[in-house]
Amino acid sequence: MMILMQWRVLAAVVFVCMGGAQAAEIKYPTRPVRLLVSYPPGGPSDLTARLAAPHLSEALGQQFIIDNRGGAGGTLAVGLLTQAAPDGYTLLMSAGGEIVIAPNLRLKLPYDPTRDIIPISRVGSSQLVLVVHPSVAAKSVKELVAMAKTKPGSINFASAGSGSTAHLAGEQFKYLAGIDIVHVPYKGAGPALTDLIAGQVQMLISAYSSAFPHIKAGKLRALGVTGTKRIASAPDLPTIAESVPGYEVLSWYGLHAPKGTPPAIIGRLHREMAAMARKPEIAERLTALGIEPEGNSPQEFLAQIKVEIAGWGKVITAAKIPKE
Repeated sequence: MMILMQWRVLAAVVFVCMGGAQAAEIKYPTRPVRLLVSYPPGGPSDLTARLAAPHLSEALGQQFIIDNRGGAGGTLAVGLLTQAAPDGYTLLMSAGGEIVIAPNLRLKLPYDPTRDIIPISRVGSSQLVLVVHPSVAAKSVKELVAMAKTKPGSINFASAGSGSTAHLAGEQFKYLAGIDIVHVPYKGAGPALTDLIAGQVQMLISAYSSAFPHIKAGKLRALGVTGTKRIASAPDLPTIAESVPGYEVLSWYGLHAPKGTPPAIIGRLHREMAAMARKPEIAERLTALGIEPEGNSPQEFLAQIKVEIAGWGKVITAAKIPKE
């Protein structure tokens, strides 16, 4: 009889705990949620966040308000995330640079991306595209490399900031092609693209989604994409690797929360992000931006982050890029 009573008590405790967890999940969110974006408006992480915010607002019944906090190659926003209360009311839409590249470049990074933040879901990944201002004579990657070798230091390439994916994509191109091109960092992909269009710099390796309208309008010339395969929407555009063997860079965009955020909230957000990736209308819009929808699990996302941190470390070491 005593054992039976103990089991009944234990079952009651488990029931109460499960009910409390479910209640906590159901009650979230009860007020607006701040969605930090690690770059200024206009870049791919911003465009991705502006697709995710309305979906989350509709699904969860509260406004998800975008807060663009560009600066320091995206690391400023991650630092703000780590300082926020771990209650699900401050989240971050990041690009890869500040999560997997910055740890290999910054001597005093104010966070550990595998310890201080929780990956919720990777929204999607995309190839980048190498674009130049129309005044640049090169009509192909091969011609651009030849031009850079003829006049070392004459080509300036923009990026979304030191340590960003665009920066390292340019450095990897520089290293593998054996050329001397000059890095010009900006406070985000939007400003970098604006100055390229204005002719203030000559080259940028940009998210395809951001550059495509300007390529179509003739304001920029596309020379190659950064994956190992040509993209379906532009089959005539070669890969950089066709001229520079071994070259490959993918960019991605993902949702994160501060360390200590309750698992019930992480789970709820992940389920909504996975559902978003499956919605045909959103998947179509992401695909139109050159982003392949993903919606993977927190565990899968964390594993990818660890692999990429190690991979970019090898690239940075090979390119002899010093830590700052």
